[in-house]
Amino acid sequence: MLLSADVNAHQPLKRPLPGWPFLFSVEPDQKRTTFVTMRYFLQLSYHGAAYSGWQSQPNGVGIQAVIEDQLATLLREKVDIVGCGRTEAGVHASGFIAHVDWASAFPEHFLLRLNKLLPADIAVQAIHEVHPDAHARFDARQRRYTYQIHLQKDPLIGTRSWFYPYAHKPDLGKLNEAARLLLRYSEFAPFCKSGTDAMTRTCKLSESFWISDRSGNRLTYWVTSDRFLRRMIRLIVGMCLHVSEGKISLEEVRHAMDKQALLEGSWSVPPDGLTLCEVKYPYLF
Repeated sequence: MLLSADVNAHQPLKRPLPGWPFLFSVEPDQKRTTFVTMRYFLQLSYHGAAYSGWQSQPNGVGIQAVIEDQLATLLREKVDIVGCGRTEAGVHASGFIAHVDWASAFPEHFLLRLNKLLPADIAVQAIHEVHPDAHARFDARQRRYTYQIHLQKDPLIGTRSWFYPYAHKPDLGKLNEAARLLLRYSEFAPFCKSGTDAMTRTCKLSESFWISDRSGNRLTYWVTSDRFLRRMIRLIVGMCLHVSEGKISLEEVRHAMDKQALLEGSWSVPPDGLTLCEVKYPYLF
């Protein structure tokens, strides 16, 4: 069930939801099947500049902790939430998913009250009631990100785009040649931050491309995969820009991918332009 501005104001569903039996369907004349604990997916958006990432770190507070604190204030009980992944410090989200367990109905106008308590840079857009076994992280099938760049300094563009402060203007054709090359591979060790605890470097990319606005001054990289490695997208963006600038060749990128070796002069661009846009599940959205 999708719970919007008023979590108690939804209408009974007259037909099964997509992905049944993962989501509940309740007929008007039927009793709700009851569980000791019900599980909900929270659909979130946030501006990550002020945070250490999804999780708290010794040097900063994470988005997860801020939401848990306000949930505890409303529900008068400690509540743990589980995210679909771990965005890094400074990274944003417009379609992040987390799940929370709660043993009874939410209070009246719950979503409105929660958003009133949350800071201006974090919002819960919707709440979906799901099966108790549904998992925000392990059930996710695809994650989609964008990385936005603006080539002309403009304070009105906002803070979800990175200003590219160099004289060389990136070539859209070369950016896309580099981006498309990655679709041939399933192992991405060259685009994984050293020291990561990931057990595997396997990722199934289904999209990897750049677009430009009409002015040519704003570029966006779109990438979709079942999972991403730590710093992977920022390293890919850096590689594409280096190819465009002539600092590395496509052949060097191809060789690194074939050998699963680090690229010389790897560049992890700043987190400012990176946004998690969408997470797909087999039974939701």
